[in-house]
This record gives sequence, structure tokens and C-alpha cells, in this order.
Amino acid sequence: MSVSATPSFVLHSNSPQFSSAVVTIPATYVKKLYAQASMAQQAEVHTFGFSKGNTPLSYIEKNFQPHLVDHVKEFFFKYFVINWLYKELYEKKILLAGEPFLQDISLNPHQDARFSFSLTLAQPITLQGWKRLPFKAPKRKNYKDLDRQVENFLKEENAAIKKESDATIKAGDWINFTVCVLNERDKPLLGSYKENLWLRIGQEEADAPFQTLFMGKKMGDSFVSDNECLQEYFSSHLDTHYKFEVTIVDRLPHSFFCIDHFKKHFKIRNSKELHQKLIEVFSYRNDISQRRATAEESLKLLLSKHAFSAPQHLVLRQQKTILDLIHDTPDYQVYKMQPDFKEKIKSLAEKQVKEDVFMHQLALHENIGITNADIKGYLNLGNRPRTTEFIYFEPPSTKFLGHEVPISASLLVQCCLKEKTLNHAIHHLIKTKSGT
Repeated sequence: MSVSATPSFVLHSNSPQFSSAVVTIPATYVKKLYAQASMAQQAEVHTFGFSKGNTPLSYIEKNFQPHLVDHVKEFFFKYFVINWLYKELYEKKILLAGEPFLQDISLNPHQDARFSFSLTLAQPITLQGWKRLPFKAPKRKNYKDLDRQVENFLKEENAAIKKESDATIKAGDWINFTVCVLNERDKPLLGSYKENLWLRIGQEEADAPFQTLFMGKKMGDSFVSDNECLQEYFSSHLDTHYKFEVTIVDRLPHSFFCIDHFKKHFKIRNSKELHQKLIEVFSYRNDISQRRATAEESLKLLLSKHAFSAPQHLVLRQQKTILDLIHDTPDYQVYKMQPDFKEKIKSLAEKQVKEDVFMHQLALHENIGITNADIKGYLNLGNRPRTTEFIYFEPPSTKFLGHEVPISASLLVQCCLKEKTLNHAIHHLIKTKSGT
């Protein structure tokens, strides 16, 4: 039995290109959760020879073991493992290419649980002098109407800020909250650890459970709940009745686009810079915004000056991701009929893998970290269709089967880190060019 009181992380070097990581959950936690899940099933099942709720616990633990084990795997993966894995990889400054790939889960009710991941390692990139590269940023269009559009946007959002009547959670808001699973005596079941999650409060009928749980509450509120939406997030295949202590840590309103978050996100010092920055998503040339063109040109320059190969298995994986994304679009069959369709998909996949690898290494090289304020600034960009254009990399999916679901804070940190690193690169390239 492990003597560790918390999950542990071990890195194994397999080759110059591949490594593996193992997140271990102590046997004490495994036994506690397995027993708790067994008790929940005892209350539900009606087995031959016993009335409902009176099946011996030993019978449940033995005969329902495959289902209980699968449940415990899923629960630990969402409650501990994702967050622990990404935190350790970042703190140990592992040069990754692509995302960790879950290879195996070893779990027995009376032993440590081990979650094994394969990691593709990136070849180190020499980054000295990148800030001095000559960069010509795309220019805006000089239509006066664009200035009026920005002025109207700011006027509307400032008016919306003034209309915000209270700080209670409403449909459309993003919230950050922690979750601690409790035992039958309302005490923490698995130590003092709290899983950190973000959630957009959906506005559809399917989002009613999370609306019921959070709407009307405010930052700082803490309460105990066994709401079905939390059960389903941590256990998609087995009915559970866990009690959770929920604490609301932060809130980003949807009713207005926060100008202050926007200024901090892009290090904007005055009204002139604010206007110029917003122009970037109002000025289009050949159906591409000035902002998008700036991001693409800066990445093109950086990649052209730092030669490295994209791991082919990651390119193939990214090709599949791209095909899955465009498969259901109305123009898919038109694209597919083009003679160079496959070559274009491969080229795009290779470009995206290289951008991801480069941003990861640049973030580590520049010691870029992510705070809650960075995450709010990132999510704030998605509050309006126009400002979503400031997000270059594909944002995380927030929906499952048509309704909003929580996102692990650690996953959101990874998305936010790439965007912050890109903004950092653009800022220095333009700064060098302008001589400011």
C-alpha cells in the first residue's frame, strides 16, 4: 500500500522522442471511493433474495466490481488526474509536442491506482534573438465607418456595464468553482483536495440542472449539494448520490464585454490604444481580420526562423481532428472534391502542430504563467462574436450532448497559455518594429 497522502507524479524517459508519465492515486483513496460508490449502489439495487436497499455490501462490492471499477477510474480521472498531470508537466518544464495520451489505467479496489500517459517530446528550439526579427504587421483599412463601429461597440458595452444591477450569477455567465467530495458525515472523503472547474451557465432547457445549482448565487458562496449535474459530470455511466461542497470562486458576467479585462489582457495603456486594438477585429481584408492576419504573419515569421520537424504521428492525429471538424459543414463535399484536398489538410495539420509546439516552448522559455485574471481575460473575448476573433487557437469545447458542462481549470490554463504566449510574441515583434 502506498504511504502517500496525495496523488503522485512520476516521469519515465523512454527515448529521445517519447516519454511516459504516471499519476498514482493512493490505495487509501481508492478504497474510500470504492466503498462510497458501493454504498450508493446498495441503496439502489434490488437483487434476488433481498429487498431493495438490503443487499449485503460485500455482495455489491464483489458482483458489481467491473462497473464500480470503471466508475472509480472515471471519477479519479476528472477529480484528480487531469489537473495533477498538467500542473506537474508545466512545473517540471517538460518540452511536449502535442497533448498527453492516456495509455492505460490500472485500478484494483485494494491497491494504488495508476494512470499512465504517453508523451511525445519536442526537440529543443533555440529561441535567442527572436524578439529582434523584422516584422511588418498588417495594416488596417482606413474606412471611417470602422472607427464609428468601434465607438458604437464601446458605447453599447459601457451602457451594458451600467445596467448590471447585481453580482448574482445569471444565464450566460462564466463561473469558476471548486468541488470537494464528502462522505456520509459531510466531511471531506479524499483529503482536503478540491477540484477546480469553470462552467458557462447555459441558456437552454437542457442546462436547467446547472441553472438551478448556481443562478442567483454569487462569488464567495459555499454550499453542499447532491445535484444530478455534478453526479453526471463525475460519473457518466453509474448513478451516484455523492454530496459535494461547492464554493464559487469567481464570476465573469455575460451581460457586458468587460473593457477593463480587455485592457489588462492586451496591456492597453490609454483610449487611443484601446481604439486601435478593437479596430483589429473590425477591419477585414479578403475576409480575414487584421487581428487574424497579424497572428498568422507573426507565427509564419517565427516558424520560418526556427526550423524543426513536426512528429508525423501528431500530424496524422491532427489531420483526423481537422476532418472531424469540417465533416459536418455544408461545404464539406465541395472541399473534398478539390484535387489538392488531402494535401491542404496535411499542410494545415503540420502547420497547427508546429504552432502548438513552438508556443509551448516559447511559453517555457519566457516563463509565462497563467492567473485567474488571465483566464477571465481570455473568456471575456468569447463574450461577443466580434471579439472572439482575438482568439487564434481553437478554444475548448464547452458542450456535451447539447448542454454546457464544466471544464477542468487545468485544461483552460493550457488554452489560455497558448493565447497569452502568442500575444506576448506579437507585442514584442511589433514593439521592435516601431522602436517603442
